Amino acid sequence: MDSIQINIKNLAGIVSEEEILRKSELATSANNALHDGTREGSDFLGWVDLPSSITEEEFRDIEEAATVLRTHCDVVVVVGIGGSYLGARAVIDALTNSFDWLQPEKKRKNPVILYAGNNISEDYLSEMIDYLENKEFGIINISKSGTTTEPAIAFRLLKNLLEKKVGNEESKKRIVAITDATKGALRTLADSEGYKTFIIPDNIGGRYSVLTPVGLLPIAVAGINIRKLVKGAAEIEKATDKTVSFDYNLPAIYAVIRNELYRRGKKIEILVNYHPKLHFLAEWWKQLFGESEGKDQMGIFPAAVDFTADLHSMGQWIQEGERTIFETVISIKEPNKKVLVPHDEVNLDGLNYLKGKRVDEVNKMAELGTRLAHVDGGVPNILIEIPELNEKYIGQLIYFFEKACGISGYLLGVNPFNQPGVEAYKSNMFALLEKPGYEEATKSIKSKL
Repeated sequence: MDSIQINIKNLAGIVSEEEILRKSELATSANNALHDGTREGSDFLGWVDLPSSITEEEFRDIEEAATVLRTHCDVVVVVGIGGSYLGARAVIDALTNSFDWLQPEKKRKNPVILYAGNNISEDYLSEMIDYLENKEFGIINISKSGTTTEPAIAFRLLKNLLEKKVGNEESKKRIVAITDATKGALRTLADSEGYKTFIIPDNIGGRYSVLTPVGLLPIAVAGINIRKLVKGAAEIEKATDKTVSFDYNLPAIYAVIRNELYRRGKKIEILVNYHPKLHFLAEWWKQLFGESEGKDQMGIFPAAVDFTADLHSMGQWIQEGERTIFETVISIKEPNKKVLVPHDEVNLDGLNYLKGKRVDEVNKMAELGTRLAHVDGGVPNILIEIPELNEKYIGQLIYFFEKACGISGYLLGVNPFNQPGVEAYKSNMFALLEKPGYEEATKSIKSKL
């Protein structure tokens, strides 16, 4: 096993293999459209051949910028919201030591990575500023426009703190802007201040941008090998190109199954993991599918759980609640560490029957037992298995879901690359804050209060 595998044997009898195969032509057509740009959203397909097209020069530029930040900073704050930070955090959390940030600075090889601009919590920002007061820190500011409210507020505060701590000239070395090539507030500021910059490609939307500098620079700063990550993605790119038949195109098969389940009343997809390092991969996945498919009064609602923890909170609902759900389980075949259950003379907890067994064996049996129970309870299960948790396989998983999302959106009949609905809350917020230019909207919304 050297790649992602998908097991579709436990669909609770709701979708048969024959029914999946009957959709092969539609799925193949949707996959081809992603490569040919013949359907809606064709101006946002730069991610399709991105893994195989990143050049040595581009890798080196990102790695050199990461080295500068790693050299000057004990902490690097990634400022961004949505796709501007979730992909990076998904990879970083998956591939770094869960407790590295608690180690003394002299024992750490890599800077602590923090995230700002993904909320407007005054307490969060205040606590971050207090923490950074005595730290050598830098900033990666990710914004196409530079005016998105959440990251713009965070960046203004952090930039002000950094300049007070180290002065304007030193600050310029510790701030990297990832933004539009030619326009926008952040581009103007970066050019005037002389920040190191990277470009957010016009033809790649935020939720598909993890393999651009948006994701690759923070990931490299965290000490993760971005070349191996991209290589893994490129393997799935090749394995899903136009020459690959539906029978071997795993993202296309996944896309068909989830759409067929949706048409049979399964309105909620729960992404399940048994490894806490995958929590933010699920958060990235939720945005990818939710923002891509939730439109025109359609779309599967993407949810996620961390098992076995959530079996003690959400397990009852999943087992016996309304049968509108299905699960996609991510399983890691082999953990990176080895821990055995020890013998205990008193055995008050009754666990001596497990002595000498790997903790992962217990976890795997919990996983298998849960999948069997949920299928028996009428919850279809799709199993996605990766050999181990490393750069290559996380790269494969990222591209697998990106390609599946594009195909699935086209099968559903929506444009999977726009997001018109996200502007509604912004317009209301600006009107309530009495932002210049929103005077009429302010009058209108206040009349409703």
